[in-house]
Amino acid sequence: MNAKNTSHTSGCACTACNSGSLGGRPIHERHMVSAAGATNRGVVYMAPGDVQVKPIAFPKLELDSTSSPVVTERQKRKCEHGAILKVVTTNICGSDQHMVRGRTSLPGGYMVLGHEITGEVIEVGKDVEFVQRGDVCSVPFNIACGRCPACKRGDTGVCLNVNPARAGAAYGYVDMGGWVGGQAEYVMVPYADFNLLKFPDRAQAMEKITDLTLLSDIFPTGFHGAVMAKVGPGSIVYVAGAGPVGLACAASCQLLGAACVIVGDAIPERLAQARSFGCETLDIRTDGTISDKIHAITGSPTVDAAVDCVGFEARGMGKAASGEVPAQVLNDIHLIAHDCTSDCI
Repeated sequence: MNAKNTSHTSGCACTACNSGSLGGRPIHERHMVSAAGATNRGVVYMAPGDVQVKPIAFPKLELDSTSSPVVTERQKRKCEHGAILKVVTTNICGSDQHMVRGRTSLPGGYMVLGHEITGEVIEVGKDVEFVQRGDVCSVPFNIACGRCPACKRGDTGVCLNVNPARAGAAYGYVDMGGWVGGQAEYVMVPYADFNLLKFPDRAQAMEKITDLTLLSDIFPTGFHGAVMAKVGPGSIVYVAGAGPVGLACAASCQLLGAACVIVGDAIPERLAQARSFGCETLDIRTDGTISDKIHAITGSPTVDAAVDCVGFEARGMGKAASGEVPAQVLNDIHLIAHDCTSDCI
C-alpha cells in the first residue's frame, strides 16, 4: 500500500498532514507518557484500494464486535487479562494487502487494519501480573490465550479460545475474531501476560525500535518457515518470494547453517537485496522450469528444503509470470523438495 493513496480525515493533526509530506511522525517526537484525554485514530478499510485514517473508539479492556457485519466475528467479552498499548511502530503485512485489494470477504467501513504492533503499555487489567505500565513490548500477530490445549503444545496460531467461529485469531483481520487492528494510535491486547514480549531495556529498545518492529510478524514468520522446512547445517534451500518475509526467511536459513540459499522472485530490486547478503537468486520471469533454474545454480534439480513465502497471489513461471497462478509456488516446491517444505503465508 502506498501511503500517498491513504486518505486522512479533515483536520487530521498528524505530522504528515501538517507538513504535507505524508511521512510518519518520527518516533522521538511521540509523547509516550499517558493517554489522559487522548483520542484515537486508525487505518480503516473502506473498499478495494481505499483505506482511510479515521477517528475510532479509544480501546477499553473489553471486546465488543457484536455489531460487525461479519456474523462469524461477533463476540463480546471482558478482557481484564488485557492491556492497552500506545502504538510505537506498526507494519503493513502482505496479508493486509489481500484485504486492501479486495481479495477477501471483508466489507468496507468498519475494520481497523493491522496485526504487526510494537507499543508501550499504558493500562493493564486487574488480572495482569507480569506486564506493567511503561513496558515497551512486541505484540505477536496471532492472538492466543496461552492456556488451551493448542497453546500449551505451542500451536498458538490455532488457539481455541479467541475466535467464536474457528480456531485462531488475529488483530484487524476479517473473520479472525473481530479484534481491533493495530494500525492505530492505541490498541487493546488480550491475555497480556502471554501475548506481550517485553523488551528488558527500554532505552535500548527505543534505539533499535525500527529493527525490533520485525519481531511482531515478519522475522518470526520467516524463521518459522525455515524451521518447519527442517533447514540445518549444510542445507541447500529454495525460498520462493523475496518480499520482507521471504528475505527474513532467507536470513533465517543462513542463521540455521544453510550452505546455499536460493531466492526466487520477479522483481529485480528484491532479488538484488537477497544477493546483498549472500543469497543466490533466480528470476521467475525467465524461461525454463524451476528445476532447470535450480540445476543451473547447484548442479542438481532438487534442494534439501523449500519455503513458500508468496501465498495465494502467486505468479506463474516464465511467460506466465505476468499473471496469477495461485498454485504455482506450491507445485514448484513439491517438485524440487519432496520431503521438507513449509508455507510461511
